[in-house]
Amino acid sequence: MIKIIIERRIMPGLEEEYEEAAREAMRQVLSAPGFGGGETLVEKGHRDRRLMITKWRDLRAWKEWRDSEQRSRVMQRMLPLLTEDEHVRIYEPSY
Repeated sequence: MIKIIIERRIMPGLEEEYEEAAREAMRQVLSAPGFGGGETLVEKGHRDRRLMITKWRDLRAWKEWRDSEQRSRVMQRMLPLLTEDEHVRIYEPSY
């Protein structure tokens, strides 16, 4: 199991529109093979900052979702709402 951490910064005033796009993204990812769940956090005192923590069976499953047409469509709606590109980090268990 790996975890993908995604940080996003939303343009001021577009938080509600972002939330709608994020809900649609969550509906889409639920059917992705290898997706194991996740959560979204809002940084305290900064409504424009989001942190998504998702679990994936393995790196291949994440990459298949990341490169999918499904995610591309979701991101086309979301990217114009962001002030910068999202930051993605990949974590694996420490043994």
